[in-house]
Amino acid sequence: MAWISDMLAGGPTYSFEFFPPKNDTEQATLVRTLRDLEPLAPSFVSVTYRGGRESRQRTHDLVAGMLRTTSLTPMAHLVCVEHSRLELAEVLVALRKAGVENLLALGGDPPADGGTGIGELRHAVEIVELARAIGGFSVGVAAHPAGHPASPDRGADRDMLAAKLRLADFAITQFFFEADEYLGLVEDLAERGVTKPVLPGIMPVTALRSVPRMAQMGAAVPAWAVARLEQAFARGGDEAVRQAGIDLATELCAGLLEAGAPGLHFYTLNRSSATREIYASLGLTPMAGTG
Repeated sequence: MAWISDMLAGGPTYSFEFFPPKNDTEQATLVRTLRDLEPLAPSFVSVTYRGGRESRQRTHDLVAGMLRTTSLTPMAHLVCVEHSRLELAEVLVALRKAGVENLLALGGDPPADGGTGIGELRHAVEIVELARAIGGFSVGVAAHPAGHPASPDRGADRDMLAAKLRLADFAITQFFFEADEYLGLVEDLAERGVTKPVLPGIMPVTALRSVPRMAQMGAAVPAWAVARLEQAFARGGDEAVRQAGIDLATELCAGLLEAGAPGLHFYTLNRSSATREIYASLGLTPMAGTG
């Protein structure tokens, strides 16, 4: 059994996130990335999922393929949107039959094409309950250091997260850029009596053009960090910005680990180089977090 909850109980975990490829070009990129990152022996890897039958199949195929052809331990994402309760149960059963034991339960974003789908379940906690009923999974949920965009205020967001995490085994955060955001989230949960592991999500900013997109994704790059990236660009152009972004992420990771974070979860965007460089800068050995 390779449950993430058991890994977290054994010490810090180091994990990577990927999205399923949509075409042959993306498939080739992902294959190269997996080949590059597998020697780092991550504790586990997660595979995203946006909802709908096509995305469901891509996620299933990728996690099942990882189990068959790599040494990686995959975690599948599952979202409420565009699925009936029966469909979600069928997905969970299919994952277990394929040997997948780890799950990240998400509410999910509305379809980009404006379709509504069925969506009998509305909240991630309902997927956690369904997964518990089926059994055989270590279940995680998402956390937002700055608060979920749909929450009316920070307190309501923390209350909802605490309710989810009481039923789940662990949480993984949206990316962020200042350690105090993460530490505040953990403190808020502790005040609500919830002390289960919360893995910080890390996404380095390796290009100035990414800064506006980060804000659109719900995690604005702070002004001091933007200034540091701009200063790097003035000194050495795009490559200097890339290195400055990796340095910023490395400093954040080191601070989080020193503060007692239970591990690090890297959003790779299906690329390997930045993650490998941060890993090396932190001095992590290939077997770190594997038990």
